[in-house]
Amino acid sequence: MSLHAGIDFGTSNSGVAVFSGGQLKVLPLDPKNNLPEVVKTILYLTRDGKSYIGQEAVELYYQHNIGRARSFVKKWVGELEFRGADMFYVTDVYAMVDELAPGRLLQYLKTALRSEGYAGTRVFERFYTPAELASIYLRELKQRAEEVLHDQITSVTLGRPVKFASSPALDRRAEDSLRQAARDAGFASVSFEFEPVAAALEYERGLAQPEDVLIFDFGGGTLDITIMHLGEPSRRTVYASGGIDIAGSDFDRAIIERRMLPHFGSGQVEGHPEIMELIHSVQDWMALPELSTPINRRRLQQAARSGVAPIQLRALESLIFNDLAFSFYRIVEEGKINLSSQGAAVIRMSEPGIDIWELYARSQFEKDIRGNRERIRQIVLETLAAAGREPQQIDTVVTTGGSSNIPAFRALLAEIFGETRLRASNAFSSVTAGLGLRAAGL
Repeated sequence: MSLHAGIDFGTSNSGVAVFSGGQLKVLPLDPKNNLPEVVKTILYLTRDGKSYIGQEAVELYYQHNIGRARSFVKKWVGELEFRGADMFYVTDVYAMVDELAPGRLLQYLKTALRSEGYAGTRVFERFYTPAELASIYLRELKQRAEEVLHDQITSVTLGRPVKFASSPALDRRAEDSLRQAARDAGFASVSFEFEPVAAALEYERGLAQPEDVLIFDFGGGTLDITIMHLGEPSRRTVYASGGIDIAGSDFDRAIIERRMLPHFGSGQVEGHPEIMELIHSVQDWMALPELSTPINRRRLQQAARSGVAPIQLRALESLIFNDLAFSFYRIVEEGKINLSSQGAAVIRMSEPGIDIWELYARSQFEKDIRGNRERIRQIVLETLAAAGREPQQIDTVVTTGGSSNIPAFRALLAEIFGETRLRASNAFSSVTAGLGLRAAGL
């Protein structure tokens, strides 16, 4: 027997669900994770051609990379053509490449599908498009699911945001790329459902009477809002949908930019533009390993020896050259998550050359994301207007996605709709469950 699965291919986390034997099952595919039903959307590609996903990918990355040796060689990467007036010439382009790098860790695979002008990335000797990377991840996810089910999955219903991108052309391209990635991963049939609609279907299972519901789906990549009539399958109606490209990862970068960069020399290295560029790259942990070149190390060490922010620049050197960027980013993310349940969090990192202790209050965080809060208020009101509804006409506001737990956004929804109408679904698996229902035609 072949199965039709629902897959939530998320920016930060993914999951698989099937409806089989009269039961909806969200599959435990990552036993190394605290929540086995949730698989981190992280891909680790090794030099010997192997691929790993989820918590296993993270652990292998740490084992292979933290504190390892490096050896840089000059390598030809292509040619550049120069044209101007009556002049034309071609020059070779070389890059310094770490020949001892054992693997490459990749995140934001879904975001890459909709990034304008982003063609892909080179991993060792091969260039990968965003669709090819997504396909590798989906293939690993499919194999894990089939091992758990002891059956073959031939068809998939994939979740997608209401808007991959504000541009209709980019939106179509992203969906087409994801469809092709799923086919290349081994799914013969591929269909799509909006992620907030999937969350609505999961919520509807517990309804005793019809409701007009607003789904507030705020994950790691996008915020999606859908207003639906639920509880009467024959009259189920989508009144309006809206979306905005604000993501949980944006908040992590805001914390780093506004609170953490001084630990690495921000504000103390004026007159050193190359070092300032390195400092600002801390916000993008995936870019830092590419910057661990001998020339950058010399720049950092020379500046530190000359008395320019020596403690901070040694911390920056350690972050880059000991492959600690991913660890740092996760520590910041953990601090952000802790602020959903407590008034302050300590962002602490103690590694060779790095000693960070930063007390970060929820009030500071809310100040740092205030602009995003107002944009979210506006999209909620616009979606209500598009649905022809007033706030008091919404029976229930269902929240899902990790970022929906942030108190500032729950307070925003309470201001508009009233606290008693808010219902929190499972932040990490309600979309997965709903996609499993949709896959089964329920």
